[in-house]
Amino acid sequence: MEQKIHQGRNVKRFREMLGIKQEALAYDLGEDWNQKKISMLEQKDVIEDSLLKQISYSLKIPVEAFQNFDEEQAINIISNTFNDQSNGYNYYPTFNVNPVEKWIEALEEIKRLNLELLKAKDEQIKVLEKLLMQIKH
Repeated sequence: MEQKIHQGRNVKRFREMLGIKQEALAYDLGEDWNQKKISMLEQKDVIEDSLLKQISYSLKIPVEAFQNFDEEQAINIISNTFNDQSNGYNYYPTFNVNPVEKWIEALEEIKRLNLELLKAKDEQIKVLEKLLMQIKH
């Protein structure tokens, strides 16, 4: 059984990836268009070539992308090719930073610095007391 490419769903996916709302696409396509009409368009399996060209121009995506992109095939290719970031490139690195842990580390550093300041202050007091004693005698 041959998998059909759903052009309307492709329009929706590319539009969403670009962060464009249905209303904005409708505005670009002309005054005959509105959000509801775009919603209905995105449900169509096949879209007329002339309309696809307009959408292509508006979204700046080649017509072929809407005609040929098959999400299931793409997912199958990806899942069969890479299963453990074995591609060697990590475009989306994972940072394992625990904010509470970092906060506790910062507090510990503040405590350490405060203790150093107190120690330095105590040493200065001792030096001043010594000088005061020398002046009195």
